[in-house]
Formats: sequence, C-alpha cells, structure tokens
Amino acid sequence: MKRFRCYFSGRVQGVGFRFYVERAALGFPGLTGFVRNLADGRVEVVAEAEGPVLDAFLEALRGGDLGRNVRRLEVLEEKATGAFADFRITF
Repeated sequence: MKRFRCYFSGRVQGVGFRFYVERAALGFPGLTGFVRNLADGRVEVVAEAEGPVLDAFLEALRGGDLGRNVRRLEVLEEKATGAFADFRITF
C-alpha cells in the first residue's frame, strides 16, 4: 500500500473540483481517502491504494477536465495507515 497527500492550487474551489476528484476515485478499486477544501484556497487530497492504482489516480487528476484549472500541484508521499474505509468528500 502507498499513500499520498496532495495540494492542488489554482482555480480549484467553486468549480466542482472536489466532486470531480470523488467521482474519479470511485473508478479505482481499493482506493480510499478524502478530498477537502482548505481555507487558503487549495484543495487537499489524501489517498491510499496499491502503488499502480494510486499512480493511475494521480495521473487521472492531473489530466482530467478540471486539471486545466490547476496551477500548482504538491505531492507528498506518506506511510499508508489503512485509516480509511472508502473515499469521500470531507469538510
């Protein structure tokens, strides 16, 4: 299992980006985690899955319809914890 925490900057709030991320996540078997807006205007995504699934999910987010709104993407790899049962939007 792998885990990443990413921060998306740009025009990513108020455009349906969280819903886009959640919908994309549901297409990747075994992927768990969350997406949420941050007070500073960024969107945070924390996700866990097997390596190839997690890598494909990140690529899908980079290249999707709303990917053009992303000005900066910071990806931090972390130790997987197994803390999530599913993938969801949190507030």
